Amino acid sequence: MAMPSCLQVLSPSEVEAIQSASHRLLAITGVKVPHADILDRLADAGAEVDRARQRVRFQEGLVLDSVARAGKGYTLYGRDRQKQARFGQGYSNFLSSAGQFAWVDPVAKTRREPTVADAVQAIHLGDALSEIDIVGSMAIPTDVPPGVRDVVVNALLVQHTTKPIAGWSFSGTTARYVLDILAVAAGGGDELARYPMCEGFVEPISPLQFPPEGLDILVEFVKAGLPVGFGPMVMAMATGPATLAGTLALENAEILAGVVIAQVLNPGLPVTYWGIPHIIAPATGLISLGSAEQGLMAVAMTQIGKAYGFPVGINVGLTDAKIPDAQAGLEKGMTLLMGALAGADIFGHMGIAGADQGASLPQLVIDNEMAAYVRRITKGFEVNAETLAVEVVERVGIGGNFLAEPHTVAHFRREVMFPKLLDRCDWDTWLTRGGQDMLARAAACVDGWVAGHQVKPLAEYQRREIETIVADATARLARERGG
Repeated sequence: MAMPSCLQVLSPSEVEAIQSASHRLLAITGVKVPHADILDRLADAGAEVDRARQRVRFQEGLVLDSVARAGKGYTLYGRDRQKQARFGQGYSNFLSSAGQFAWVDPVAKTRREPTVADAVQAIHLGDALSEIDIVGSMAIPTDVPPGVRDVVVNALLVQHTTKPIAGWSFSGTTARYVLDILAVAAGGGDELARYPMCEGFVEPISPLQFPPEGLDILVEFVKAGLPVGFGPMVMAMATGPATLAGTLALENAEILAGVVIAQVLNPGLPVTYWGIPHIIAPATGLISLGSAEQGLMAVAMTQIGKAYGFPVGINVGLTDAKIPDAQAGLEKGMTLLMGALAGADIFGHMGIAGADQGASLPQLVIDNEMAAYVRRITKGFEVNAETLAVEVVERVGIGGNFLAEPHTVAHFRREVMFPKLLDRCDWDTWLTRGGQDMLARAAACVDGWVAGHQVKPLAEYQRREIETIVADATARLARERGG
C-alpha cells in the first residue's frame, strides 16, 4: 500500500489563490478555441463566445460545474486486461516515452534518426520492464511517411506489448485511424470504451490557446468514449510569467479550459490533469526538464489538481543531461521522488535523453530501476507486533545473529528491495566483474532483456485488419498530397 501524500510546497490558502487567479484569467482574458463546432457547444453551455476572434471566456460557475461533472478516476487496460494502469485510485504509474524524433546511443555519444526497428525494440523492452505500466514507442520512426507515423506507431504498440499504451496522434484524420486500430485490438469500439487502452492527450499552446489539430483529436477521442488528458507546457519567462506562481496560474487556467470543453462534448468523461509547466534556462533560452523549479512546480501542480479531485500527471524523473551520468541521476532522482511523495498518479516520460533531445534504451532501463527504488520508498513499512519482533530479539539475545532466524526468512523479501541494476558489491568483486558503471550495465542489459522476453501476438485476423487500416491511411495521405 502506497504512503499517503506527504510532500507539499503550497499552503491551502496559496492553492486557493492560484485557483482564483486562474478563474479570473478564464473569465476576463479567455482562451482562443479555433473550432466552430466546439464554439457553438460552448456558447450553448453558457460561455461567452466571440466567434470572429475565436475567443471564449468562461465564468467561474461554468468552470466549477465542469470540474464537478468530470470523471475523476479510470483504468487503462492492456491487451492482457490483467495489466492495468489505475488513475485516481491511489496508485503510481510509470510510462515509457510516447516518442522522440531522435535516437541516442549514450555509450557512443551519438544521435541519429529513429526507425521502425528502433520502435519495435523499445516497445518490446517496455513490455519486459517490470516497473513500466504504460508502454510508448520511444521513437517516432523516420522511415515511415510523416503523415502516418502516428498510425504506424500505434499499430506497432498494440502488436508488441500487452500493457496499456501511450502514443501520439497528430491530426483528427489520423486519430480516427488510431482509434480504429485500438478498437480492433480491444475487440470492438464498445469494448474499447469499456476497457480503454490509452488516453487522448491535448496540449494547449501557451499562452491561452488551443491548436486546431489538438481540438480535432480531442473530438475523436471524446466520441470514442476514451479518457482525455490536458497538458500545456507553459515555460516560465517565455510562454508564461517569470514567477512560478504566475506560471502555475496560467497552466491551471489552460487545463481548466480543456476540462470545460471535454465536459461540454461528453459530460462525465474522465480527465487527467497534466500539470507540466517548465522553465527556460536563462543562459541558453532552452527548455529545462531537470531543474529544481521543475520539482517545485510539479509538487504544486499535484496539490492544485488534487484539490479539484483530478488524477494528476507531472513531468518529473527527467533531466537536461544528454547521457545517463551524475547530473541525470541527481535531476531525475530528486524530482521523481518529489512527485511520488506529492501523490501524483503518473510520471512521464521514462527513457528521454536530455530535454527532449532523443530517446535512449539504456536510459529507460535505468529509469525502470529508479521507478522501483521510488516505489519502495513510497510503499513504506508496517509497524505491528510481528514486525517489531521483540520476541525474536529476546530469543537471539545479546551478540547473536538474525540471518538464520525463521522470522528473517519470513519477512526479508517484503522488507527489502532487490535491485536488478544497482551495484552493491565490494570493490574487488566489482573490478572482477569488469568495473562497469551503471550506464555500461544498463546498455548490456538491453539486448538480453528484449531477446529473453516473449510478447503474446495478436490473433491473425486482428493483425490483418490492422495492416489494412495502416495501408488505407497511407493511401489516403498519398491521395491528399497528390491532390
